[in-house]
Amino acid sequence: IFAEAVHTLEQYKAFTSALKVPVLANITEFGQTPLYNKAELASVGVAMVLYPLSAFRAMNKAALNVYQSILANGDQKAVVDSMQTRAELYDFLNYHSFEQKLDQLFSSKKS
Repeated sequence: IFAEAVHTLEQYKAFTSALKVPVLANITEFGQTPLYNKAELASVGVAMVLYPLSAFRAMNKAALNVYQSILANGDQKAVVDSMQTRAELYDFLNYHSFEQKLDQLFSSKKS
């Protein structure tokens, strides 16, 4: 069950106590629900927590900073240190392992 616009932990507790199904908390910045942490929500019986716009808002702000810097400076040099490096991206994606699997797949088809 998606509990919408819950204002207090006590309200979550009443909600979860009245229902015998998992309850989802929608924790979105700038909404009506305070930014409770996972432990607080778990303590009142909330089974799942959704952060629907957190990363999106952070990415938008980062993109805005990059484009403002390009507009102001004519390049992105001033913000490169705040960017994910190629190595960090490849590590996160496990990119080299994927490349190796593709190489194995295509080399076995040549035989």
